[in-house]
Amino acid sequence: MSDVSGFSDESLRSIAAQKVNYRFFVKIHITVFLLVNILLFIINLLSTPKFPWIVFPFFSWLIGVTLHILTYLLYARGIYPMAKRSVIYNVNSFIFVMLLLFITNYITSPGIYWVLFPTIFWGGLVILHIIIYIRYFSTKIENNVKVKSRKERAIEKELEKMRKKQINRNNR
Repeated sequence: MSDVSGFSDESLRSIAAQKVNYRFFVKIHITVFLLVNILLFIINLLSTPKFPWIVFPFFSWLIGVTLHILTYLLYARGIYPMAKRSVIYNVNSFIFVMLLLFITNYITSPGIYWVLFPTIFWGGLVILHIIIYIRYFSTKIENNVKVKSRKERAIEKELEKMRKKQINRNNR
């Protein structure tokens, strides 16, 4: 039996099972993250209440948790193009790593803003990544017609060249 989408019931069941498994493991990751960090917070308060070292493992681990959640959401929503996923991962990583670095900078050396260097340089590269994605990979809809991306147009052009070569070879 086949669904309107072209997937068989068996393949839809397999996809559903995979989504349930991914969601389950994300929930486990979040639960362990919260429990361990609550324990670390208590240990921090009891051992060295004047130095909040808890922020380092908390925000470091938060990066991994957000990437795990993001991976599940992208899979569950069906976002498969690698170019789009890599932009989303890059922006997410930038935000959470910069959060960790800003907190680290504030705690370890307030008044010296070393965190601006990675923020400016990595931020510039993130912006460049987004621009490249928009210009090269994204498609647009104009007047209810889907306009091919630059990449798709380049592929079509290359295919046309290859077809012409093949025709020329066959005519010899």
